[in-house]
Amino acid sequence: MASSGLQRLLQAGTKIVAVGRNYAAHAKELGNAVPKEPVLFLKPTSSYLENGGTIEVPHPLESLDHEVELAVVICQKARDVAEATAMDYVGGYALALDMTAREIQSSAKVSVFSLCLFINNDLAP
Repeated sequence: MASSGLQRLLQAGTKIVAVGRNYAAHAKELGNAVPKEPVLFLKPTSSYLENGGTIEVPHPLESLDHEVELAVVICQKARDVAEATAMDYVGGYALALDMTAREIQSSAKVSVFSLCLFINNDLAP
């Protein structure tokens, strides 16, 4: 059974919005261009893991990078929030472990970019 902390996180954290390429040095280290604005992407909520849970790594993976990050839990819907009131929307914090399979990430970027171009082209008047 899940802990009360995890239950609260699952109730408040209904989606995971991740920020990428927001550290210029890390982007350059990976050979990526540094965008003017950070890249936002979604991660599935199935990646939440209770304290002491088991991290399952698919096999075989040749390059699995990891880094510890601070997760900010937003506790209510928000849009165009003023900086002065931004902390009113923070419900808490969590420890996040970002694990990335670089060989899968590289091929996914190409596939997703191609799909976005196809979808946008399909919707054009």
